[in-house]
Amino acid sequence: MNRYLPMVSDAVAVDGAPGAIGPPKRATAVAVLALGTACWAVVAWMAIDMNNPLAQLMMPPASSWTVANVLAIWSMWAVMMAAMMLPSAMPMVVTFGRLCSHSGERMRSGAFVAAYLLIWSGFSVGATALQWTLQATALVDPMAVSTSAALTAVLLLLAGAYQFSPLKRVCLARCRTPMGFLIGEWRGGVPGALVMGLRHGLFCVGCCWALMALLFVGGVMNLAWIAALSIAAAIEKLAPRGATVASVLGFALIIAGAFRLLTLMI
Repeated sequence: MNRYLPMVSDAVAVDGAPGAIGPPKRATAVAVLALGTACWAVVAWMAIDMNNPLAQLMMPPASSWTVANVLAIWSMWAVMMAAMMLPSAMPMVVTFGRLCSHSGERMRSGAFVAAYLLIWSGFSVGATALQWTLQATALVDPMAVSTSAALTAVLLLLAGAYQFSPLKRVCLARCRTPMGFLIGEWRGGVPGALVMGLRHGLFCVGCCWALMALLFVGGVMNLAWIAALSIAAAIEKLAPRGATVASVLGFALIIAGAFRLLTLMI
């Protein structure tokens, strides 16, 4: 890996002033924005046109899912994760594309993004299985909204406590420092870009999985709830004091979960 570090350093120097947007960097940003916008359009359509036959496949009334239900629900989760995660991954992807453009390997950006989304698609398999389990035990309704105050309390407390875990801190730090991640993880060629994208995806899942589990509180067809969780994840990763925001969010979630638990005991 060390033989690539001079190339990375040279690319940073050539790029000029911090924040400068050159043509390669702009093209990468536009491509990621277009993909993210398309995913958000699909998510909005699912939430608005729930009477559509395809949307109905994503909301089976019982846990006796067909193969079509499984594929539709997995696709829903995969598209939703792409919509929610791509905005906060933008600095990483754009920085990676900028470095690759200086070495004449612009196609590597596509491999990096594809591998990143592959990780979230794998996460979506687990989310689909969890949704079926929760629906089979009558803990969520067909739109994956929690029907159990106990489940809601547990999810809120879990997400809040995880905000203070060592794993969360490590993963959030890697997501917040694109150049540090890329220099430390740099690998050459398209296969190297795939590995880097996979590793960044794993760090991103490690950072955000508990927040994504909160989708079972508000539901996967609640556009406002989806947007709120996406914004929370983005602020953690992109804001100047994102780590502090993560801690504040953790306290808020713990308080909300404790309050919900208290209402069960009264």
